[in-house]
Amino acid sequence: METAAKPSQASPFPPTAKERRQLRDAVESAADALSLVPPVPLEDLRAHAETIRAALGCPAAWSDNILLLLNNALWRDAFAAVPFERRLLLLPKCLRPEASCPAGFDALGLRCERCGACALDGLQAEAERLGYAVLIAEGSAVVMALIAAKKVEAILGVSCLGVLERAFAPMAAAAIPGIAIPLLRDGCRDTDVDLDAVRDALRLRAEPRAPRIDLDALRAEVASWFTQESLDALAGPAEGRTEAIAREWLARGGNRWRPLLCASAYRALHHGGGAAAFPDSLRKIALAVECFHKASLIHDDIEDGDAERSGTPALHAEHGLAAALNAGDLLIGEGYRLLAECGLPAEQRAAMLGVAAEGQRQLCRGQGEELLWARNPEPLTQDRVLNIFQQKTAPAFEVALHLGALAAGRDPHAAIAGALSAYSRALGVAYQIQDDLADAARDAAKQHPSLFPALSRDEAQRLLDARKTAAVRALAALENPALKGLLRRIIGKIFNETELTVWCREAEQNKA
Repeated sequence: METAAKPSQASPFPPTAKERRQLRDAVESAADALSLVPPVPLEDLRAHAETIRAALGCPAAWSDNILLLLNNALWRDAFAAVPFERRLLLLPKCLRPEASCPAGFDALGLRCERCGACALDGLQAEAERLGYAVLIAEGSAVVMALIAAKKVEAILGVSCLGVLERAFAPMAAAAIPGIAIPLLRDGCRDTDVDLDAVRDALRLRAEPRAPRIDLDALRAEVASWFTQESLDALAGPAEGRTEAIAREWLARGGNRWRPLLCASAYRALHHGGGAAAFPDSLRKIALAVECFHKASLIHDDIEDGDAERSGTPALHAEHGLAAALNAGDLLIGEGYRLLAECGLPAEQRAAMLGVAAEGQRQLCRGQGEELLWARNPEPLTQDRVLNIFQQKTAPAFEVALHLGALAAGRDPHAAIAGALSAYSRALGVAYQIQDDLADAARDAAKQHPSLFPALSRDEAQRLLDARKTAAVRALAALENPALKGLLRRIIGKIFNETELTVWCREAEQNKA
């Protein structure tokens, strides 16, 4: 049985089209002065929007709409640079006169009959003439499927404020340029929208920019560097049984987040993010990053007494304690050899070796704190646990990003270095908390420093969310949109933030 919808009601917004245009122009001017690079965290965006609202003397009821206008202004150039045929227009079915509409529905949403009785017909026809894909849908789970399939690189969305706000987080996680047009009158039926604003956004165009970096393709390419054949080609054939054991361990599956971060920094910072082939120098640097990481896993399993890793035997369970220790030590040496012989100028190589050495020292300090605690366990404060996490997990992320930036020719002392460090520290702690949560679920008796003796699972999850937010906020200092967007999307990948099921009120009621 269909649920009755609420009567349509006006959204708090300037009442005339002229006033709406004036407000949009004023917010765009304020956005230019802010010089922000999207995506911007919602809390920061809200604070900026409130400052703009107060400066313009607008009513408090306009706050959410000003926030949307500000976000639109920040994404405007990136949206305009995406070709029409790579854009999606997402319209709400509630723009139709429901009582007389002849259209039916399929799995993707409303199938407009082009009867001309409502705005949907004209908007869809104009968008399709330009080359847009068009969806008239209650919900937008299909939108993320289109993004994942790389069919869509920018979205123009029309909906009520509630749906637009709920769509913000997954859109930001995907770093997708978007323009949002709120309904002038909502209520789920017979609604209304500023058609001029939609058409203005539809027609936005600019000079094409560098193509959006394909994160999935980049991740697949990085993974391909760790086959036995690729390893032999980059590092030379394994010499002796010990090196063969180390090489086999290096080739074993993994997320490869650290070499991916290295390649991402290089790709985004080198020649504007173009898709030219990676040089052998960068591939050797990324391989060195994974050598350091895989060596730390061998040693970590031995130190923690773990006989398995991800459901497969740990290296020391296969080959014995001494042989595994030796293989781990060999991988550390191999990492430094690859950096020293990567082929870049001496100044860059020297800087890289310094970064890698400092990262190794930090990791050992953090791991040492954990091992000393495990020898004589005592209650841990939250700050001490987080300090251990930051020292033992964050350095590998930080080293990876700094090495990628150095390979791209960026000054390690420039402002970008501070942003990358802050991002890595927050990301490392969040990653370790997530791992700790998983460990606690598998083995409550495991003697590692853990948040759970002092914190509930919900509290630990809130702390995880706070660190993810801190990682996103750290990106605010980056002025390179390709790097900022790519690192934001990597957070979404690591923490599975890309799932989107945003439904309007009527659809939620009907589902219930």
